[in-house]
Amino acid sequence: MGGDEDDEELPDHREPRTVCHLCGGVGEIAHPVLGVLGGVPRTVNAGRVCYLCEGDSALPGQCPPL
Repeated sequence: MGGDEDDEELPDHREPRTVCHLCGGVGEIAHPVLGVLGGVPRTVNAGRVCYLCEGDSALPGQCPPL
């Protein structure tokens, strides 16, 4: 009954993927900026989207780190 529906959602094959070397699979890279919290200056991590994987956390294919 429910097994037929699950088979339709999954592709027949999956391409190999590599965890992004720049962000480590998080999809974001740290962008520390100065912020004032409660009158005290602190470093605040404003994450930005990884430009290598574009936030996908992985690269298509098998990519060795260069």
